Amino acid sequence: MGATITDERADAIFGALADATRRDILWRALGSDLGVSELAELYPMSFAAVQKHVAVLERAGLVRKRPDGRRRVVTTDMDGLRNARAVLDHYEELWRHRIDRLHDLLGEDDPSSRPGRTPEQESDA
Repeated sequence: MGATITDERADAIFGALADATRRDILWRALGSDLGVSELAELYPMSFAAVQKHVAVLERAGLVRKRPDGRRRVVTTDMDGLRNARAVLDHYEELWRHRIDRLHDLLGEDDPSSRPGRTPEQESDA
């Protein structure tokens, strides 16, 4: 994994993102200042269940809760999303490297024939 993301951190991030309700909460927290109570009204589950979902996202570093009067407003933590992206970028690079090696082993010299590569990526290589 990258130097800044541990396996435990990646597990927490992707474990949190594995649930559709948590992904929806994360999405809603991107565009509005909803409190936990207001979020709970949007789902067919108890306030406590929504609060637990928010807590999982918070432990994963994907959302933050901040006080706003008596409310606890949930906001998306963009650094947490960047961490998730960094992990995915790491795996993409790993697989691209393996595909390139496979093409080299098979003697396929024309990089433009490689699947998933754009002309811009080839000119960067």
